[in-house]
Amino acid sequence: MSEPPRPAAPPGPAADPEADHRAEHRAVPDATPVPVRVSAPPSLTEAEKSGEPASSALPAAQRVLPRRHPGRWIVTALVLVVLAQIIHGLATNPFYQWDRFGYWFLRPRILDGLLITLEVTAYSAVLGLLGGILLALGRLSRSPVLRAVSWTYIWLFRSVPLIVVLLFLYNFSALYRTLSLGIPFGPAFFTFDESRLATDMAVAVVGLSLNEAAYAAEVVRGGILSVDQGQHDASAALGLPKRHQFTRIVLPQALRSITPSYVNQLIGLIKATSLVFYVSLLDLFGSVQSMSSTYPGDIVPLLLVATVWYLILTSLVSIVQFYVERHYSRGATRTLEPTPVQKLRASLRELRVRARREAAL
Repeated sequence: MSEPPRPAAPPGPAADPEADHRAEHRAVPDATPVPVRVSAPPSLTEAEKSGEPASSALPAAQRVLPRRHPGRWIVTALVLVVLAQIIHGLATNPFYQWDRFGYWFLRPRILDGLLITLEVTAYSAVLGLLGGILLALGRLSRSPVLRAVSWTYIWLFRSVPLIVVLLFLYNFSALYRTLSLGIPFGPAFFTFDESRLATDMAVAVVGLSLNEAAYAAEVVRGGILSVDQGQHDASAALGLPKRHQFTRIVLPQALRSITPSYVNQLIGLIKATSLVFYVSLLDLFGSVQSMSSTYPGDIVPLLLVATVWYLILTSLVSIVQFYVERHYSRGATRTLEPTPVQKLRASLRELRVRARREAAL
């Protein structure tokens, strides 16, 4: 059986074999890689080999020089002249009696008073901070009674001078000879003789702690309020108890704001211990006062001894403050503040680079 004839193709232009060949080449891309010319890396200059910055390799006519500040140099020179005059006056004025200063500086009587100052400061700082935390939580509480009592306490002790508080406690036995614990308006279970409990050390520590708690409460409350409200909401959303919310999330973040302010309070507390002399406690200042009454010719060197020891104590506290702030600033800043040793190394490195630049010119 024969197949039916196919229909004839419609008339059209004649096929061009060259055009088909060009179309085939356009359809299939050329897979041959194009050669890439790789140039050799530029050679290092002498300045780059020596480790100096690239700006030092520029000619002197193209370098950017910093702007001069003649006023700054003039003020710096004046300050240095004044400091030199002060140091010269301290060193050459016989009225200061530096030989007697060296004699009294490490005397056992002075060191005993210094030890009492450290003990009173340590006890009062710890008790005052704990009391300040409780008062701050009371002011932030939802209970109107706790808020009112905390506010009244803070208002009272911030209004009364510290010397008045110390003298009032020193004469407290004249008002209440005995203290008792028991049922209100009922029988007493324990009775204490106030005159035996109210030693000079106890009066000083209690008075300073009560006064310090009022100021520490506002410092702690300000630090807690500085924490973003979202942190409180996030800790509550995690289902943490209130105590863990405060101790693990809120308080560590609040310490960044609490630390600088409370260290200022602590420095003020160190200097406030000089008032315990009025309640018959011979601290550093009390020892100096008693020795100056015995040796009236050494009043100035003895006052200088107390001044230098207070400077040493406050300087040590400031050093501790720097490292505590640096510790709690981790995560809050991108780069930590360099330590004094790191600053010194950076300054020496900068001086070496400047010396090399000047030598290259």
